[in-house]
Amino acid sequence: MKWCLAVAVLFAATAQADEAAPLPRLKLDPARVAVTGLSSGAYMATQAQLAWPEIFHGAAMVAGGPYGCANGQLNAALGSCMKGVPPPDVDALVARAEQRAKAGEIGPLAALAHARVYLLHGRADATVAPAVAEAGAAFYRKLRDGVPGLKGMQVVDDAGRDFAHNLPVAASGDDCGKSESPYLGHCGFDAAGAIFAHLYGPPPRAVAAAKGQLRTFDQDALRPAGADAFMAPAGYVYLPPDCAAGKPCGLLVAFHGCRQNAESVGEAFVRDAGFNRWADAYDVAVLYPQTRASFAPLNPQACWDWWGYSGSNYDTRQGVQLRWLAAAVRAVGLPDGK
Repeated sequence: MKWCLAVAVLFAATAQADEAAPLPRLKLDPARVAVTGLSSGAYMATQAQLAWPEIFHGAAMVAGGPYGCANGQLNAALGSCMKGVPPPDVDALVARAEQRAKAGEIGPLAALAHARVYLLHGRADATVAPAVAEAGAAFYRKLRDGVPGLKGMQVVDDAGRDFAHNLPVAASGDDCGKSESPYLGHCGFDAAGAIFAHLYGPPPRAVAAAKGQLRTFDQDALRPAGADAFMAPAGYVYLPPDCAAGKPCGLLVAFHGCRQNAESVGEAFVRDAGFNRWADAYDVAVLYPQTRASFAPLNPQACWDWWGYSGSNYDTRQGVQLRWLAAAVRAVGLPDGK
């Protein structure tokens, strides 16, 4: 029976990959490309912005810590970068980021001059300690205040809300103080709306419900030089009606958290997190990349790589998942030279 089930799962995954189309090419506005994520997705979002600051002009992190926190060590990821024991050394992390930028391992920090950064975490988060998320905010503030030319970078630390390790949604319920699948807390706070407002400004119009298209796309087609990026065969992309019609469109890349990928929660994150409705209002497509769980390398919870399972260069421009991401944004329509 177990063998039959395994075959069925493998067949379903293969069929999904076969059915997924390439990413649609949009009339992409390169000035309105941003990234967001929850938990491991938050760490991935800050890695994406530091690696490609000339691409990602905004970043919103929910329950994540500072760039480079784990330094390629799983024990540091589980301790300092989740529990805050010992606390992350923000000064050392900022200095290392500056060194990496000078070496070309990440992007030029000067490209962050007009970046928008929004950091959100709950005071009841027992998975990623509030002190770790505060270290993430301190990292950006120290970059802004210490690196010449970055005084215009906007850094907003939203740290006063009571919710657990989840992404808050607008509806109210009894799970706001819990961290349980699918990690969407019914808190009466629309985190997706706040993320859009901080990254793209006030909403240009009100939208009651998402009316665009949620599509799957072939993630394997974007493997950098054929290398395995440890991702699922198919990802998702949401297209607002105006974007699908060929009008100028922004892009938000939304990284799920651990155990929040489609294999774990179905389409709960890509449909119910709240991003799609706001995407219609702002004319911003939403890219939902998907990881996969594995035991070799060890990543049983399908987290994004923020400690090094995909290689020692995981949080640099040479990291396989970050190279995949750059290829995906270019496939959507990022102009050459951006």
